[in-house]
Amino acid sequence: MFSGWYDIHFAHPNLLWLLAVLAVLAGLWFYFRYKKNYGSMQVPSLSMFKDYTSLKAMLLPLLPILRFLALAAIIVALARPQSSSTQHRISSYGIDMVISMDVSASMLAQDFKPDRLEAAKDVASQFIEQRTNDRIGLVIFSGESFTQVPITTDHKIVQSQLQKIRNGVLEDGTAIGMGIGTAVNRLKDSKAKSKVIIIMTDGVNNTGLVDPLMATEAAMQYGIKIYTIGIGTKGKAYMPAYKLPDGSIQYDYLDVDIDEALMRKIAEMTGGKYYRATDKKSLKEVYKEIDQLEKTEIESSQSVRVAELFYPWAALALLLIAVEQILKYTLLRTFP
Repeated sequence: MFSGWYDIHFAHPNLLWLLAVLAVLAGLWFYFRYKKNYGSMQVPSLSMFKDYTSLKAMLLPLLPILRFLALAAIIVALARPQSSSTQHRISSYGIDMVISMDVSASMLAQDFKPDRLEAAKDVASQFIEQRTNDRIGLVIFSGESFTQVPITTDHKIVQSQLQKIRNGVLEDGTAIGMGIGTAVNRLKDSKAKSKVIIIMTDGVNNTGLVDPLMATEAAMQYGIKIYTIGIGTKGKAYMPAYKLPDGSIQYDYLDVDIDEALMRKIAEMTGGKYYRATDKKSLKEVYKEIDQLEKTEIESSQSVRVAELFYPWAALALLLIAVEQILKYTLLRTFP
């Protein structure tokens, strides 16, 4: 629907010059037609003629006025006034994307502030805000995997569930294959032009029922691209070492061990890319690059609608001619 008419123009604007010609002709006609009616006789008062001034005499000049106005309306109608309205249509072809996040105990390491998991959630949240045209889902994994949010366009739900992610809800461990496999299941039936998994981990695959490379091959079959992110500083990090009998966690400085060779291979097999994030700033840069690489396609089309506006002018001309003819043969009829 169009909100209103604008950009009024004429299909044949040169015809409008006839209005100037008509105005000149009308002026000349009235001048020569009524010139003889003005005499030079001088009388002391006009009051003696007031009884001889009839309504008919007063209205007689109305006939040519109506005729000239009708001709003017016809000229405007012939010039074909038009109103055009342009409508832009934008179609977006979003990307279906699943963020698969490691929630194992090592993600509580404090080389990121306040820890890896909270930093990863914060950066992922900012990334999701930028992907307004995409369907996004969340998967979490440690020793097993779980779909936190199926792919959806309701980013409020995604953001809400992202903030609820925490360590301890799943059996501990690092099942990278299951993290990929669950994400693949979320995307396999997608009809989107582009399907993407972003998987983030800080460890080595050490458990799970699905081999990471087998899960990657499944992703390839469904045309899914995988971006892999290794999160953790290089060297040692202050991270959970073991759990005490009372349930509290004992921290210590331990070596950061990420299977970068595996993560790189997973990305290469699917046409994605591997990144290493050693702090929150570099993690933001990783997501920024992925955001640039995976741009949503926007298709823009433009249509112009032209409305013909000469009909009211043509109707006005007919009305003026009709009124002129009615007056001419009724109230203002003249007899020989």
